[in-house]
Amino acid sequence: MEQVYPRIVEFLEEELGKDTSGHSLDHAIRVYKNAKAILKSEGGNERVVLISALVHDVIDSKLFEDSREQQAKLLIFLQTLGCSQVELKEIFYIIENISYKGGTGEPVHTLEAKIVQDADRLDAIGAIGVGRTFMYGGSRGTKMYDENILPMEFEDETAYRQHKGTVINHFYEKLFKLKDLMNTETAKKIANQRHEFMVTFVEEFLNEWKGQA
Repeated sequence: MEQVYPRIVEFLEEELGKDTSGHSLDHAIRVYKNAKAILKSEGGNERVVLISALVHDVIDSKLFEDSREQQAKLLIFLQTLGCSQVELKEIFYIIENISYKGGTGEPVHTLEAKIVQDADRLDAIGAIGVGRTFMYGGSRGTKMYDENILPMEFEDETAYRQHKGTVINHFYEKLFKLKDLMNTETAKKIANQRHEFMVTFVEEFLNEWKGQA
């Protein structure tokens, strides 16, 4: 992994270097570090987990207009790293199935996918999660808060993707739910503390919004 890491980072800088939505290279590296920490306690195929953690956003449809083109580009790149057919199958299974999808997605079934999903979700909560949520909202022109727009539950991924609510609603619609959706015991422990930080933050935000001292 040490040999291919610099090449993956260079590839990601090219693909995600201009991102302003909270999905840039620094996010990928944090997910990689989260996955590495979870691996120590949970086990799993280290190479598959760490490569998947780094490249998980390269084919994300909310970041790229042509996700099929991104898939082809990523496949060619991973082949240059010497990934076997088995590894390629496992990596693409992970990165195609770990996203939240409005809470309507099927649970992932491999330990490696569970670890990468947890690692990605840990970076969506806590202090970093708060920052990334506002960053993403700002990049999409989303309001911070509107008391007339209520949080929603979504029937499917399409409704989730098309919905344009507020940044604060996103905490209720997704982020507050992630603590209970962690797969591994390691991630669950980390998530508890980060969840409490978000709850405190949103309470303070709403108090300040209402002009309460």
